[in-house]
Amino acid sequence: MSESPGNKFMALLVIVAAPFAMGAFFLAWSPAQQYSITDPAIDGYVQPRDVNKIVNDTSRSTVAVFCDAPKKEGIGSAWAVVLDEEQYSEYEQVYITNYHVIDDCIGQEKYLTISRAYKKAFSARIITMDKENDLAVLVSDLKVPALKLAQSAPFPGYWVMTSGSADAYQGSISFGTVLNVTDTEVLITANVSAGNSGGPLVDNEGNVIGTVSWSSKLEQYNGAMSLDAMCTKILSCDSEYYWEF
Repeated sequence: MSESPGNKFMALLVIVAAPFAMGAFFLAWSPAQQYSITDPAIDGYVQPRDVNKIVNDTSRSTVAVFCDAPKKEGIGSAWAVVLDEEQYSEYEQVYITNYHVIDDCIGQEKYLTISRAYKKAFSARIITMDKENDLAVLVSDLKVPALKLAQSAPFPGYWVMTSGSADAYQGSISFGTVLNVTDTEVLITANVSAGNSGGPLVDNEGNVIGTVSWSSKLEQYNGAMSLDAMCTKILSCDSEYYWEF
């Protein structure tokens, strides 16, 4: 049976249109795939595909830190992590915070407690102090899910998130980017306030790249001590820094 002119015309349209359709598919598919990538080793600039999961997971692993020494009550933050170093082998997990969050409780640890956001407080104890890098390690009977340390170094422009007790509002979250990095600090655009100190700074995988440490009243950026700073007293790094370039 011979084909009608109409059928031949439709077949020609299919042949001509097919390459364009395939091209459009791949053009659309490529950005969609890129949007689903949240591995900083590949692309740290994009926000997480599931922001809600990053927020929930990080919040569950962040605690408020209270140093209620007489006449010097204060609140900060800390984040849970499992460390393989020998000095932490007897502990199921530890909490990282800032030295300045707990310094008023040194020698007065009966005033030092941690808690989930607005939940029951548990006693905490200081086991490592690094005044130079403004870091400290705590232990407590309180158990929360542990965060993981980032394996990819942060770079200017990378997406980041903070979690902590901004201005004593426990469970606070802020988003931003990495402004720049130094040998031991990550400069960020994310908003932080007093009370955020000691909280985690995470990348778009929800892995920790630093510990929020200070806010600037003069400049439009804030700072966190990076994992490189933890190599001095907290981590056993292969060299001077955690991340090798």
